[in-house]
Amino acid sequence: MVFEKKTKAHEKEQVLKDELAFKVLARRNKMLGLWVAEQMGLSGDAANTYAKEVVAADLDEPGDADVVRKVMKDFADKGIAMTEARLRQEMETLLPAARKEIEAQQRG
Repeated sequence: MVFEKKTKAHEKEQVLKDELAFKVLARRNKMLGLWVAEQMGLSGDAANTYAKEVVAADLDEPGDADVVRKVMKDFADKGIAMTEARLRQEMETLLPAARKEIEAQQRG
């Protein structure tokens, strides 16, 4: 009985951690989409729509490869020079800010 309770508590904790990680990555991708939109000269509704497309792109496969592929293609299509290393650097820079926003949102 005690083992069962501990197992269920652990499972619940893992679900919450997974949910938090998903939300943080979705927020990071939205922030990335807005940054990319700015680089492309988009603003307002067009920037928000683009950011949503970046978030949706992350649902294609596990990891960041799908997002990187989409954004790099979009940069290339617009004739904007961007390296994958620079893009991934921006992704890493945005991650702590995204985590902070999501955790603040969950607290209050």
